[in-house]
Amino acid sequence: MFNKVLIANRGEIALRVIRACKELGVKTLAVYSETDVDSLHVQLADEAICIGPAASSQSYLKIDRIISAAEIGDVDAIHPGYGFLSENAHFADVCASCNIKFIGPPSAAIRAMGDKNSARTTAKQAGMPVTPGSEGIVETEKDASRVAREIGYPVMIKATAGGGGRGMRPAHNDGSLIQGFRAARAEAEKAFGNPGVYIEKLIENPHHIEFQIMADSHGEVVHIGERDCSMQRRNQKIIEETPSPIMTDEIREKMGGDCVRLAKEVGYVGAGTIECLMDDHGHYYFMEMNTRIQVEHCITEEAYGLDLVKEQIKIAAGEPLSHWMHNAQRKYHAIECRINAEDPFNNFQPCPGRIDLYYAPGGRGIRIDSHAYAGYTVPSHYDSLIAKVIGMGTTREHAIERMRRALSEYMITGIKTTIPFQQAIMHDPDFVRGRYNTSFVTKLIEARGEEFGK
Repeated sequence: MFNKVLIANRGEIALRVIRACKELGVKTLAVYSETDVDSLHVQLADEAICIGPAASSQSYLKIDRIISAAEIGDVDAIHPGYGFLSENAHFADVCASCNIKFIGPPSAAIRAMGDKNSARTTAKQAGMPVTPGSEGIVETEKDASRVAREIGYPVMIKATAGGGGRGMRPAHNDGSLIQGFRAARAEAEKAFGNPGVYIEKLIENPHHIEFQIMADSHGEVVHIGERDCSMQRRNQKIIEETPSPIMTDEIREKMGGDCVRLAKEVGYVGAGTIECLMDDHGHYYFMEMNTRIQVEHCITEEAYGLDLVKEQIKIAAGEPLSHWMHNAQRKYHAIECRINAEDPFNNFQPCPGRIDLYYAPGGRGIRIDSHAYAGYTVPSHYDSLIAKVIGMGTTREHAIERMRRALSEYMITGIKTTIPFQQAIMHDPDFVRGRYNTSFVTKLIEARGEEFGK
């Protein structure tokens, strides 16, 4: 096992990794930007080093500064969390060249699955269904129009280096295609430094299903069930649950098997997630693979009684998959709400600022992952996520009841949060019945426009 791990991240995921390391008896080194000096991960790590100003481009994305901190702190390994450098193959290579273990998959696997266009090709080779689409990157508007007409509208334009819902535009005709093509390329260039896009058939109103993959360096790969991530706003997940209310045992076995084969195809090691789109008839299609731990890993942990982050670290240290991973059995239904510092009554505008009062809910069946506290200032430089509420129960209905209670208890003043919006969802009859897909949130906002989004 490692002696000391550097956490190349911030916020709740940095805190999550620190807690896992403490339970494993591993020392921790936090890196932080100047604006994060009072963040909890800085306070709770064994050591902390400032690596630059607030802008992530000058701190959390600066590979040379992170490696310098690692060498000063004499660490054995680096955990990248999610976002920032977590899916950066070059960073994984740099860690290896400095004899520092990257707690994640091999750089070759990151490259194979990080480029979404090549990932589609790999998924095809592994026998996984993929949506009809372009053969490679689409370079010109003329080529985009040709491809779209060949596969038939509607289509989705996607950044090949995309993630987090950025660099994606739907198109239903030639006019919206050209506009979307230009917008997706520009957004991809700004967000990822790569304007490349490809085009695939748009599956309208699908369910967004992802499978949790765990793989060790000894060739063993398993999946730990699925999560339904269809509750999204502007391609950003806001609520997730496991198991999916539309999943059957037959589809789970088939889709899970496909995901395991794909992970083996690319020599995957560590924690990863394979995401698919599924229609109402049970037909599913590969979408992408996230070569890192996911924000929503918590609901899998609570439903199955596992610790995925500790397992990640053990795998990186060369240990085989634990007995618990090989024999994982779901015990509970779990739901997660992502609490963001946004105003749902004002078009979900970001609401950075100082938290005056902070009281987190508790009680049986509730877990809170958060770096927020009374007196903490939510910075404007990063993602607006400030907490995750996980509710679990013996049934889906039980989990919803607990989530309702938790959200009603959560008190955060000084800033606006998405809690009222998530409370409305938890009481929506269609959500309660499990009747939702990726268009649910948009339709809810349209139906309640006088209340939310205005």
